[in-house]
Amino acid sequence: MSVSIPHQDITYRIIGAAMRVHRRTPRGLREKHYQRALTAEMVKDSLVVPEEYHVEIYDGEIWLGRMYLDHWVNECVVVEDKAVSHPMGDDETAQVIAYLAAMNAKVGLLLNFGRSRLEYHRILPPKSTEGWQQHIVKYLWRPDSDQILDDDNS
Repeated sequence: MSVSIPHQDITYRIIGAAMRVHRRTPRGLREKHYQRALTAEMVKDSLVVPEEYHVEIYDGEIWLGRMYLDHWVNECVVVEDKAVSHPMGDDETAQVIAYLAAMNAKVGLLLNFGRSRLEYHRILPPKSTEGWQQHIVKYLWRPDSDQILDDDNS
């Protein structure tokens, strides 16, 4: 094992769990199904895995929205699940990098269950994550403006 990859022991275990899930589940399921199966498999391996872990994201005092991680493993590894038939590219990698910056995490995993072979990538944050708040906005949940108005009028 290389010492240059943070939490390599944990990422190795997560990848192993993902391989077991991929081996026993059919292709064509929705991402949520693989996510649930992976959560159960990681819990069996004694990893601490809140599913759909959410974090409120701010830029200074300004609330930007809520971010949902597919998995936040042992409070140190971001895991993003996909179920797409095409190879993952820059958009999916950028999503994980934005999550790494938001969580101040040192490593993330991008997993794709939608292909005949499990596709996985360990992703490390870039040297500078300055301005990450601008790049994460498209991955955030915010209530509809109608819902905000209804809440304010209640």
